[in-house]
Amino acid sequence: MSDNHEPILNEDPKAPWDQLHELISANEVHETREFLNKLESDETLRVFSRLESEDQQQLLSSLSPIEAAEIILDVPDEQAADLVEQLPTKDAASILEEMESNEQADIVGDLDEEDAEAILAEMDPAEAAEVRTLATYPDDEAGGLMVTEYVSFKEYSQVNEVINFLQQTKENPLEFDANFYVTSDKNKLIGVLSLREMLIVPKETILQNISKDALFVHVSTSIDELESFFEEHNYFGVPVVDEASRLVGVVRRQDLVSGEETRTMPTFTRSRRRLSWLSVNIVLNVISASVIALFTDTLSAVIALAVFLPIVSDMSGCSGNQAVAVSMRELSLGLVKPIDVLHVWFKEVKVGLLNGIALGILIGVVAYLWQHNIYLSFVIGFALALNTLVAVSIGGTVPLLLRKFNVDPAVASGPVLTTITDLCGFFLVLSIATMMLPLL
Repeated sequence: MSDNHEPILNEDPKAPWDQLHELISANEVHETREFLNKLESDETLRVFSRLESEDQQQLLSSLSPIEAAEIILDVPDEQAADLVEQLPTKDAASILEEMESNEQADIVGDLDEEDAEAILAEMDPAEAAEVRTLATYPDDEAGGLMVTEYVSFKEYSQVNEVINFLQQTKENPLEFDANFYVTSDKNKLIGVLSLREMLIVPKETILQNISKDALFVHVSTSIDELESFFEEHNYFGVPVVDEASRLVGVVRRQDLVSGEETRTMPTFTRSRRRLSWLSVNIVLNVISASVIALFTDTLSAVIALAVFLPIVSDMSGCSGNQAVAVSMRELSLGLVKPIDVLHVWFKEVKVGLLNGIALGILIGVVAYLWQHNIYLSFVIGFALALNTLVAVSIGGTVPLLLRKFNVDPAVASGPVLTTITDLCGFFLVLSIATMMLPLL
């Protein structure tokens, strides 16, 4: 360890996660913090995700609650819940208290009930009660997306109370869309205040007299309806009310941001982006059909193969789509980058081998029960196992390669995967069958 506590980020040729592992293993808390501080924000999660579980736990325990919370917030919810679950209860509660209410609810909702209650018992009672309530709402509705951190004033309050609040708080008014909400004694939403208007009226003005009707959504409003709302209205957030019209939270625009293609884009732009790849898909499908044409004699000799061709291609495609979904998610979260393509491929190969063997045995048994031919079973099972390996390899790596070349992986990955798995599936079944034709 150097005297000036300089981290080894730029000097050590090792991968950053290996450097971080060494610092954690040596229990160099100060150097670990310095190392993390020098990482780019989008690199922190990527490096953290490469650590072994024990290192992750030790790292989170060594950081302050707010530092640990910043890392956990970038981790997918289920993984975040696993991390929190393994921490000491008091540490987990301290970290959760540094998060916003919707983030707390997402994690608590994924915990075992016993662990969740143990952690909530260590938190502030009022805050814990809010988390319990939020955790009951479905994730795809406004209630499950909203935050309970918002600013409201009673209808009989005066403008000077709002001004005093602004002078004393550290919050940025722009985070509230330059608006505050006005409620009744029973917390029913009455209206919204404009900061600009409050600057031009006497300070003794009652808020009810200058509040305007507020647009709002219900706790059960769906994600699609919320997306439509934000397409129509250029707001940072929208208030959420319950069955009794009480203000219970705010859904922010940022919490609805999704893939690179969004429905706010012009229709023709979205159509063109998709059609460009679907058109290429036609050409590739013609090539796939040509593979079948090459093996017409084999198909004529063993008609049963025609039944299994779509099964092999479809099952492989499903495996590949699972890999695409994981890569898309990790790309969007910053867990992986295009440079990690070999790492991702190696991970997918291990899963593909296990699943391919399992699926191959299963389809082989089905083929044997139908045709009572062990060689046919082998052909179909072996082809499916190999094609599953191909499919997950493509599904896992293609999104990263497309991102590297600035192509939207959400639009292009599917057509590429489907066509190649069909092509390979047909070729594998028919070529292996041709080699073993005398036994079939």
